Amino acid sequence: MAAFSVEPIGHVRGGRDVPEDDHWGSSEASIQLDPERFTNEALEGLESFSHAEVIFFFDRVGEGEIAYGARHPRGRKDWPKVGIFAQRGKNRPNRIGVSVCRIVRVEGLTVVVRGLDAIDRTPIIDIKPVMSEFAPREEVCEPAWAKEMMAGYW
Repeated sequence: MAAFSVEPIGHVRGGRDVPEDDHWGSSEASIQLDPERFTNEALEGLESFSHAEVIFFFDRVGEGEIAYGARHPRGRKDWPKVGIFAQRGKNRPNRIGVSVCRIVRVEGLTVVVRGLDAIDRTPIIDIKPVMSEFAPREEVCEPAWAKEMMAGYW
């Protein structure tokens, strides 16, 4: 197998400094690209999109906190025990997070976003514009516990 490595393209600046479970919808933060690697051209045209998909690394989740099997989401015994790949918790095996957020503005090497559920100084792996053609083309189904869990998230 070929070597595999991923380097951050930048970091979150501002917004929240501690992870919390809910109310991310009004959280505003900046994504600052690495000026050693990128010029303003890297973000050219992004401002014409309403949303971006941001891929980031949960860098403050310790090795001992990673879940490999099943657990109750948020530790709630009233919700079913489900595998780590049936939930979106931060303690995933590769600690990768994905969030679709609103683009507020683009300034130089900075993208200001709203609704990014990553905290200050989080390494950003990638930014992709949201295009409706990549959204599900059929109805999205999810269990009742997931709907209940996400009721106050955004």
